[in-house]
Amino acid sequence: MMEKKKKWSWLSKKKDNRNNRKISRVDTIVGSSAELNGNIFLKDKGIIRIDGHLHGDISGADSIIIGKSGVIEGDIIAGTILVGGKVTGNISASQNLEMFSSARVKGDIKCSQLLIEEGAVFEGNCQRTNSEVTSTDTTE
Repeated sequence: MMEKKKKWSWLSKKKDNRNNRKISRVDTIVGSSAELNGNIFLKDKGIIRIDGHLHGDISGADSIIIGKSGVIEGDIIAGTILVGGKVTGNISASQNLEMFSSARVKGDIKCSQLLIEEGAVFEGNCQRTNSEVTSTDTTE
């Protein structure tokens, strides 16, 4: 019988048995010792991982990974957002937003799909944004 390979956890940088999040590479990494002031815009899309501290907004990425040591004080806009650290600001994910048990989020979120693990802390409002969902209410 063939042994099942463990999949990579982008949050902890270790292999685990979680579903593969279809993130095959990280294009930009902000290390845990880095502290940045200002906005980040990825003009070529791609994937960015934040393990350090960012004072500013981040946008233009296909996916954003905020590691356990990552802190963002600003707004985040991307397709898929994985949060393991602390975010103070609004989050807008056109596809998925996942908050791991170590996540601390204070701000409003907009996303198509949301997963919040037990232990995560979220303070704010949540709005589902999915253009494929149609209302079945026929009242006017």
